[in-house]
This record gives sequence, C-alpha cells and structure tokens, in this order.
Amino acid sequence: MGRVPPLLAQHVLLAGAALLLGMTISLPLAVWSARRPGVARVALGAASLVQTVPGLALLALFYPLLLWLSGLVGGGIPALGFLPALLALTLYAVLPILRNGVAGLGGIDPAVREAADAVGMTAAQKLRLIEAPLALPVVVAGIRTAAVWTIGAATLSTTVGQPSLGDMIFAGLQTQAWALVLAGCVAAAGLALAVDALIGLIERGLTRRRRGLWVTGVALLVAGLALATAPLWRHGGERTVVVGAKNFSEQYILARLIGDRLEKAGYLVEYRDGLGSAVVFGALSSGSVDVYVDYAGTIWTAEIKRTDTPPRAEMVAAIGDWAKRTRGVGLVGALGFENAYAFAMKSDRAAALGVTSLDDLVGRAPDLVLGSDLEFLDRPEWAAVRRAYPLRFARTAPYSPTFMYRALESGAADVISAFSSDGRIAADRLTVLSDPRGAIPGYDAILLVSPKRAADARFTAALRPLVGRIPVEVMREANYRVDRDTRKQTPEAAARWLAAKVGLK
Repeated sequence: MGRVPPLLAQHVLLAGAALLLGMTISLPLAVWSARRPGVARVALGAASLVQTVPGLALLALFYPLLLWLSGLVGGGIPALGFLPALLALTLYAVLPILRNGVAGLGGIDPAVREAADAVGMTAAQKLRLIEAPLALPVVVAGIRTAAVWTIGAATLSTTVGQPSLGDMIFAGLQTQAWALVLAGCVAAAGLALAVDALIGLIERGLTRRRRGLWVTGVALLVAGLALATAPLWRHGGERTVVVGAKNFSEQYILARLIGDRLEKAGYLVEYRDGLGSAVVFGALSSGSVDVYVDYAGTIWTAEIKRTDTPPRAEMVAAIGDWAKRTRGVGLVGALGFENAYAFAMKSDRAAALGVTSLDDLVGRAPDLVLGSDLEFLDRPEWAAVRRAYPLRFARTAPYSPTFMYRALESGAADVISAFSSDGRIAADRLTVLSDPRGAIPGYDAILLVSPKRAADARFTAALRPLVGRIPVEVMREANYRVDRDTRKQTPEAAARWLAAKVGLK
C-alpha cells in the first residue's frame, strides 16, 4: 500500500488540472453559446463527438499528434506523460460543464433579463449580477459530473507514461494480484466519491443561498487537494530516477531488480509501469524514463525498421550503435537471456494434429484460433511470420499476456504467441513450435538508459553487474513465481529472489 500516496498525488494533480482547464474552456464558451444558438449547436456537437471516442483511444491519438507538433516547432513538446493525459482528460471534462452552462443560462426567465435591461444594466453587469448567480447551481452540477468522469478516466493515463492509480490496476491485472487491483479501484472510487460529495456540498450551499455551506465545501476541497498532493512536494533532484516497465510480469520484476540496484547506489526511484513498446522507448529517448529493459528484436523491427535476422550478438551491437548515434540512448548490455516470441500449443493438441513447427501449422491454421498478446498482431514480427509462413487462422484474439495463457488452457485459443522466458511454458507443459525459416529475430533482453543517464558513470556502474548475469532458466523461475496460481509472489519479492539466485549483492 506504500504505492498509493504518490500515485494518488499524481492522480489528483492530473485530474484537478484537467478539470480546471476544462472549466476555463467551457465556461466562456457556455456564455457565448447561450447568446448564439448557432455557436451552441457547433460547440455541443463537437463536445459530444469527443465523448464518443474511447478514453484509451483519445490518449493514444495525442501521442502522434504531439510528436508531429514537436517536430514542426523544432522539438520541446513532450508527447508522453502529463501533457497528452492532460489534453485528453480536458476534452472529456468539457461536455458536462458546457451543457449545464448552456442549460443554466438558457433556463433563466426572460422577464428577469427584461427587468435588468429596464434598469439599464450592461451585458457584463447582467452576466455578473443576474445570470451567473441564477445559473451557478446548474453549472456546479455539471462540474460535479465532469469531476467524477475525469477522476475515473485518469486511471488510463498509465498507458501514456503518466503515473496514476491506474498503475496499480494495470499491474495487478497483468500479474493477477487482485489485492493490487482492488487497492487501485478503491482508491480511485474513494477519491471520486469524496470530490463528488464536496462539490455536492458547494452545490447545495449555492442552491440554498447558504454562504457558510459552500465556503466550507470549497475550503475542504482545497485542503484535500493540498493533502493529497503532499507527496509531490518532495524533490529528489538529480538523485530521483524513473525506471520504466512494459505490461507483463517479467518487466515488473526486472524494473524492481533495477530499482533495488539504484536505491543501493543512493538514488530515489520511481516506477512507470504498464507502458507500450513504442511509448517506453520514446519516453527513454526524451528523458521521461531513465532506464528500462527492452528486447533486441523489438528495437530491431519496430524502431530501426529492419527485416533481416542477423546473429543475436551482431544485432545487439548494431542496436547499441544505432541507439547512441540517433537518439543518444546508451546500451549498458544484454542481461544474459532471450525472451523471444514463440508460438506454443498444448502438448496433447499439438501431438494430435501432428504440429511441431510453423511449417506444420500452416495447413492446420484455418481450423484453429490464435491468441496473442495485445501488441503482437500489429507488430512487424507478425507481418514477418506471415510473409514466411502463409498462416490463415480461423480467428485471432488479443489478450493481456496473463489471460492469453488462460485462453489456451481453457480452449478459447488453440495457439498462442508465447514468450520463451515465460515460466508457464514448462509449468503448463506446452509445445513450442520451431521456426525453420528464421522469421522471428533474436530477443536478447537489453538494458537501455536515457541520454542523460548514459553520461552518469555512477548510474551505469550500479547497473553493469546485471549484464550477462541472468540465465533464461532463472528468469523463467522468477516469472513463474509471479504468474503461478498458488503461493504467488509480488514482483518485488520475485526480484529479491532473482538477485539472490544470481549472486547480486
């Protein structure tokens, strides 16, 4: 539960900033729309259209948009982290505030406006003295709705590298640590309910014209905001480092292993979990993440756009040269094991069908279902496999890595795009299909550091003992400790076991 305060602080900061920005946009627009029906139709239509876009998709769309804008102005605009999350959540906050603002102003009795005109009030005076006070309770009700929506949607910001309570939810789902999922959900729900209650208190005070009630609500809201964001007041300066991780168990374990090394070297460590492959490498290049573990084949195909498959050692060396030359990213070295994509089937099913290789699978694929991780079907590796082997499955279904294995076990999938360092391959007695045409590149686990940290000798010295230290058999055991159904361990505990097993001090 020690993760809750800092993640809650980041969550509150993000949701609060998005709500304030949404109000800054919506309130003047509501006044304008209330006076111009044509403007109201366009504004409400646009805001309603935004609401039809899933939150996750909206967050994802801001990544290429901000990258493009940054390139247009010569750099400096962050495409990951706080900014894309802020912009996406702000758009979500606009509709309820705008709609209630237009409704509140439009619902004022025309006789009241006529009386104001009769005494010679200007438009500004009417708005300040008559319209705003009468519409305010309705507007606050819209802000109340927007606040709850924004707090809930902020959990998705994890996917673009912004810390939030979603970090716990995503990590818990991937490792089936349901206590972690529950803690994240309860914290997010509790925050939403508390904010809703306080804004409701303000709304009641304004409706009943009881100054003490709404002032109390505002004071409690400000005090709660200050208390929730208190963990952000600590500044670690140069000693604070960010360790990134993708969205599966091995990454969580390795991130904690790296974090432990850095803490022993005197650094303060923060974690960014649940990041996609393209997102995490971009975050490293920009300095939003200081260090993480990637896989040679992923960088080779997705970032360098290479389609050839050289020997593993040559590939790692070429990646190091490319990363340093084009991005300033440092390669500390390979960790000693490979985590390659490997198509796997239940052993009895594979034997019954006579399938031992991807060549054998080609003829059987039209009657089978392929289960994959969330990224694989859109990755260059899948395109390369299909070029080498004309695979046409009856259906493909993406899953989170943990549930992908569940799908195979239950029969919902016949073949999965497994990972060669996954402990469940041996534990579930799966048959791994060979790749006789060499379509799948090498996937050595490699330790990458940001341009800033590549020049930090103390930082890289703390990490160098990891290079070449981890055999694949040991990594499989560490992964299985997190993924197994009974006596399940946390990634932190598995990282400590891994460090002891390979003799790290």
